[in-house]
Amino acid sequence: MATVDIPEPPAYPIIGHAALIDPSYPLGSIQGFADKYGEIFRMRFPGSNNVVVTTQALVNEVCDEKRFKKVVAGPLNHIRRGVHDGLFTAHDGEEPWGIAHRVLMPAFGPLKIRNMFDEMHDLASQLTLKWARVGPDTHVEVSDDFTRLTLDTIALCSMGFRFNSFYSEDMHPFVQAMADFLTECGEIDRRPLPGMFYRAKDQKLMQDIEIMRSTAEEIVMARKNGTKSESHNDLLTAMLDGVDAKTGKKMTDQSIMDNLITFLIAGHETTSGMLSYSFYQMLTHPETFTKAQQEVDAVCGKGPITVDHLNKLPYINGVLRETLRLTSTIGIFAVTPIEDTVVGNKYFVKKDQPMLTLVSKLHQDASVYGDDAMEFHPERMMDENFNRLNKEFPNCWKPFGNGKRSCIGRPFAWQEALLIMAMLLQNFNFVMKPGYTLSHKQTLTVKPNGFTMRPILRDGLTPTTLERRLAGSLPETNDPKAEANLTAEDTSKGVPLTVLYGSNSGTCKSLAQQVVVDGAAHGFRTVKMDCLDSVKGSLPTDHPVVIVTASFEGEPPDNAGHFVSWIQSLKDEEQALKGVSYAVFGCGHSDWVSTYQRIPKLVNSRLAALGAKQLTPLGATDVSTGATFTDFEGWEDGLLWPALKKQFGGSDASTEENRTGGVKVVVSNPRNETLRQDVQPAVVVETKTLTKYADEKLAKKHVEIKLPTGMKYRAGDYLAVLPVNPKETVQRAMRVLGLSWDAHLEITSDVPVALPVNTRVSASDVLSLYVELSQPATKRNLREIIEFAPDEKTIVSLGHLANDGYATEITAKKASVLDILEQFPCLNIPVGDFLSMLPPLRDDLYREELDEWQRLGAVDVRRAYSRQTDAAESKGCKYVQDRAWHDREELMALWKQGAKVYVCGSKAVGESVKGVMIRMRKEMVPEGEQDEEKLQEWFNSLRNVRYVVDVFD
Repeated sequence: MATVDIPEPPAYPIIGHAALIDPSYPLGSIQGFADKYGEIFRMRFPGSNNVVVTTQALVNEVCDEKRFKKVVAGPLNHIRRGVHDGLFTAHDGEEPWGIAHRVLMPAFGPLKIRNMFDEMHDLASQLTLKWARVGPDTHVEVSDDFTRLTLDTIALCSMGFRFNSFYSEDMHPFVQAMADFLTECGEIDRRPLPGMFYRAKDQKLMQDIEIMRSTAEEIVMARKNGTKSESHNDLLTAMLDGVDAKTGKKMTDQSIMDNLITFLIAGHETTSGMLSYSFYQMLTHPETFTKAQQEVDAVCGKGPITVDHLNKLPYINGVLRETLRLTSTIGIFAVTPIEDTVVGNKYFVKKDQPMLTLVSKLHQDASVYGDDAMEFHPERMMDENFNRLNKEFPNCWKPFGNGKRSCIGRPFAWQEALLIMAMLLQNFNFVMKPGYTLSHKQTLTVKPNGFTMRPILRDGLTPTTLERRLAGSLPETNDPKAEANLTAEDTSKGVPLTVLYGSNSGTCKSLAQQVVVDGAAHGFRTVKMDCLDSVKGSLPTDHPVVIVTASFEGEPPDNAGHFVSWIQSLKDEEQALKGVSYAVFGCGHSDWVSTYQRIPKLVNSRLAALGAKQLTPLGATDVSTGATFTDFEGWEDGLLWPALKKQFGGSDASTEENRTGGVKVVVSNPRNETLRQDVQPAVVVETKTLTKYADEKLAKKHVEIKLPTGMKYRAGDYLAVLPVNPKETVQRAMRVLGLSWDAHLEITSDVPVALPVNTRVSASDVLSLYVELSQPATKRNLREIIEFAPDEKTIVSLGHLANDGYATEITAKKASVLDILEQFPCLNIPVGDFLSMLPPLRDDLYREELDEWQRLGAVDVRRAYSRQTDAAESKGCKYVQDRAWHDREELMALWKQGAKVYVCGSKAVGESVKGVMIRMRKEMVPEGEQDEEKLQEWFNSLRNVRYVVDVFD
């Protein structure tokens, strides 16, 4: 048979192709050669000569165990120094491998894996609770946390040992030694110089091996010396007690230690990478995230996930398989011919020639997976199609190796991954860091590098209620009033209505709450009030939907991102939302000119384009004017309710219900009960004034806060201050309402309200903590107050305030409902009416430290003093932007080196620094690129990538 030479890239003498390999991501370099040289090519490194195959046709040939056998090459050959003839580093035919394999196969059987579920659930719950407690504003390092989880899981399930990785900042010495060991083993073959130049690294490698083996030995000896009463049904017990049916031999202590370390290495690296890539793929393809989450909701509900749920998740199985197809965590496995042979009918390969199957390219073979092989489609890997592909194209999917030497722990890893995916999707929505571009980190396996996401609890969960859910002590159907009635589904009479919001700061949620309350007065009962993400994938068609949402620098709120991605992913021609009836109200800040009302406009237009019926024109308010609630009430009264009644009916409620929104209050005066808040108190341990001004409001203060035990703070985290109305304002309200200092209120309501209901609460606490006493009165408030006017004179005066005098007497003076009641002492308004008029209360220089950090070289502080520009440190600069321009040469040099800019301050600061950035750019580019439009385009391309702003006004 005529043969042809196997192609290879040009090589260097002695070192071969080593210099052509990217040391940070070798697999990427080999994939690049595959793109150029095709189905087969040769690669040479010092001490090794390899043939690489990349297509399903050739891989199918080399997976024939009658012609080829596994060869331990590359990093695996060096890992043998630590684990010898363990399950995945043994040479073909080594007896200890055969004994261990036959002893352990039953331990990885379906029933044994099923019995490990409780331990897996324990560890998965630890990760889930950690992510819940770090909060929705924290970007979690996905690969790092999944690595901790999978390592702890294999350690607990295989040998009853707890590394407790989530309970310590410092990893167990074994873990660090293992990580360093794997990294070095991956780099040895790429060393360009003789071994004598790497003695220090080799010595460190041996130290790491000693740490790993001594830890394994301690675990084995502890189990051997344990009391007989201790019962363990894990892999370590199987290895200690199991007898090989073929030879009659037991595993030696050395072999047990080899395989314990093998389990920890192989059992965590691959699974953590698979999970990390799965979430990356789902978040970059939001429609797949929605489908996966919907499957979990349908199968698992809101109760604890059980082992029986896991075999009912075909779509998530497809997600995991498709993830491993596109981003296999094991990029290569090696075989060698048993005899001289020819592959592909034309390539001669000698006996014992190492052959590398490039799994990543095999999985992208268009002859198997079609023209869209590079795209992420979990449906292609669901059971029926997955089985068809593997039947028509044998060995087309090989993420777990081949034949008898394939991964023995695959059932373990799969059950673990299904559980973790289901638990996280059940309880969280996730937001990927804006601007992230996928890159890879390679050791023994491959993982995404620098991939972070923010975990946002779903369904109104808190870390406390989540803990109860995971433990099975939280009822699947929660009492809606337990969450201050904010996510209740009302079952009272009336036309059904769904109210949805997208909100970060709480304003849109407050407006949505107002729709619920006002709806009852117009004959509508709210069957669902929740965030937009809660309905991604499905909107009701049998009743109207009201949406209130905002934009944040042109991006959707945290709890609306998945919904927005979903409606953007749908095709107009499919008319997927035909039958939906909706109205949208948007909140925005006009200072953000280019992105003002972007998300409300997008939601409004996309719903219409997808076939939904728009009931009202898009409502909008500019929060910078301070008239948000007045604008909203005008839209409600003038457009929303008339349109809903015309289309769906409804009826006007009684005058009293219309005033109070269904709120009824019983006043009592017990003294012993106190209001509890679901927060953790922190202690202010020191305050000191840094700058003194005649106007105390301008003073800058240093405040030190002691956090509660167990709570941590990292640079960039937010510190939220629980708002409290001033004591003087609360006392004014108590006087106006005729409440004694120890009065208590018992509030009931037929509709969801942002007040503590069905419990007796101190009146001062309600007025201090739950309502905005200083919110300017709206025109509707004034119309409601008029109903309590005792005489014509008062009616006329209040009518003037609600109409011609509103701008000058209310808006300009920011007059609140409380101010008006004080202005007209003849008004006698019940407590319930007063509370129903008020919106919920919303969450509103370190010289020595900076000098010390500068002394240590951690920072370089450049100061600008607005009121002391002659100070030497200020160099004549009054504001931040002045100092940036003064130091522009240094800043431009840093920028050319890849520096990033982070701006924290008022919007004025952000805009001023932006101006300096554009001026600096103008100095850096040729005249042809200096027009304003091009400069603005350049700046916009940097937003949230190299230029990030956090403004607080």
